[in-house]
Amino acid sequence: MNRPAERVNLITVPNILTSLRILLIPGIVVFAYNDGRTSSFLASLLFLLASLTDYFDGYFARRSKTVTSMGKMFDPMADKVLVTASLIMLVYLHRAPAWVAIIIVSRELAVSGLRSMASATGTIIQAESLGKYKTTCQSFALIFLFAHYRLWVVDCHFVGTYFLYVALILGIWSGADYFRKFLAAALKEDRAGG
Repeated sequence: MNRPAERVNLITVPNILTSLRILLIPGIVVFAYNDGRTSSFLASLLFLLASLTDYFDGYFARRSKTVTSMGKMFDPMADKVLVTASLIMLVYLHRAPAWVAIIIVSRELAVSGLRSMASATGTIIQAESLGKYKTTCQSFALIFLFAHYRLWVVDCHFVGTYFLYVALILGIWSGADYFRKFLAAALKEDRAGG
């Protein structure tokens, strides 16, 4: 006799925060599209809020022990959509080079693909400190590039561009590290299977 499937509560604080991150994307795009000092500042503020939801959804998931399979898929997807939409908007506004955006988005997709392939074989490739530093620099870059204009003594565009290139370097480095770990895990599995 089959047991009834246990109900999983999808309405958790982490999932609500992840949903909020996705819901903030249209606002970021609209404010950025309108350009101007005030609109740029509001786009930057919304992106900062979205970045904070990324930090707090993980924090609450670990604290309340409500890490779910849906959350594990939903959270990275929300991150990728937020970063991709933001970079496309910044390229459109001529605030970020297209080639940098292409490399960053390609790296995100490649790492997601590697993690999915590894997961399908039961291998978990954990996020390393390098990837976390990349995410932090990338968030700072996008916040300042959305702000764009000078705020008091801070040249937001210059600061954003600096963090964008640091994020690019860390992204390539951590992406290569993911690839190395994936190959090592695949070779180990092949030897064990052969």
